[in-house]
Amino acid sequence: MKYTHAMPRRTFLRGLGATMALPLLDSMAPAASVSAASAPPIRLGYVYTPNGIVGACDKSPRPFMWTPKASGANFEFSPTMKVLEPFRDEINVFSGLAQVTGRALGDGPGDHARATATFLTGVHPYKTGGADFHLGISADQIAAKELGKFTQLASLELGLEPQPLAGNCDSGYTCAYMSMSWRGPTSPLPAEINPRTVFERLFGDGDSTDARARIARLESQRSVLDYVSSSLSRLRMSLGVGDKRKLEEYLESVRDIERRIQLAESQNVELPHIERPGAIPEDYLHYTKLMIDMQVVAWQTDMTRVASLMLGRDGSNRAYREIGISDGHHSISHHQGDQERLDKLIKIDELHVSMFAYLLEKLKATPDGDGTLLDHALVLFGSSISESNIHTHDDLPIVLAGRASGRLKGNRHLAYAKETPLNNLFLSTFDLAGVPHVEGFGDSTGRLTDL
Repeated sequence: MKYTHAMPRRTFLRGLGATMALPLLDSMAPAASVSAASAPPIRLGYVYTPNGIVGACDKSPRPFMWTPKASGANFEFSPTMKVLEPFRDEINVFSGLAQVTGRALGDGPGDHARATATFLTGVHPYKTGGADFHLGISADQIAAKELGKFTQLASLELGLEPQPLAGNCDSGYTCAYMSMSWRGPTSPLPAEINPRTVFERLFGDGDSTDARARIARLESQRSVLDYVSSSLSRLRMSLGVGDKRKLEEYLESVRDIERRIQLAESQNVELPHIERPGAIPEDYLHYTKLMIDMQVVAWQTDMTRVASLMLGRDGSNRAYREIGISDGHHSISHHQGDQERLDKLIKIDELHVSMFAYLLEKLKATPDGDGTLLDHALVLFGSSISESNIHTHDDLPIVLAGRASGRLKGNRHLAYAKETPLNNLFLSTFDLAGVPHVEGFGDSTGRLTDL
């Protein structure tokens, strides 16, 4: 991969809060237009649904449950996708895309671990149950390296099921491969599943987003950092070359914290009121919406511009009693054409798509500069498995929502030749989001045409 750094640095948004920046206000720009310097940034989001989707490929017992019958504009929404129809003008549906690196390629079983591992990386994982795992950087983290220069958090990784790093999670594959985001080939980023922890990462350790309490915590943090910095500077005088280097690396971390506090201290806006969550909610719908709400506020306040959300873990046997399903998701995904299992699986698919629709609804309802967050975002929904019964990794169920500040039009079903790499789409979204040019990614063969 090659990067160039020609992307202009956007002006930081201003606001008041412990770790937040201000959403772009109309008063920041001339009444007639928004200048390039103050234009809202583009946010990138990735939403993963586990165990495939019924109807995503022509091998499915019910092919029209997902894939539209015709390509082009004004397509008919399939039954599972029907909840997305209110966002038609912000939606592009893709067919024909594949992550062939999710196939066995001589490694035997383990499709669920490979599905999660390859979805955002496009790299076939080295099969191991130990600590010698090896993969590649994920699309969200390529974006985070660049877009994170302008925010206080480079990225936000959210999930709804535990993601251990050790142990054997799928047919000889380490649990590390159940992480969708990877900072590098040996650095998985497990999704945070505790909403309380997410809240504290975004807003501090207070009980709510109350501005005065958070300012007081900021001042306390700054006092501690000032003391640490001065003490380390004195200590540096008495250290050898090797220890000085180690100390300098530590000081870089301290300086980064100071930078984040300085950004926060420059702010002057009241944040949306959110109470600090307690335990993880038992109800899946409440749990998912809570995590989505925090992601939307993080984008609204420009805390981060890159976020990922795993709606479940591949291979998981989670039950969805909220919609009357007590069977495990993975078990019924191997339906073998059984009508009862298919009906249940379709209900789970519809639930996951409805949670994506909830995210789009929140983004569309949130003002951002001269439009909404959905106008200034790109959010990809999908899976690295299409037909769950036989673990196919082509004809993937992929939807891209958002307008990318007018750079992308919607209301299209874009059908590509079979085996077209999903990574070609990631390269195209990098361009749309203003990520400096990335020459190649995973098994990409170039940008998508007609996008």
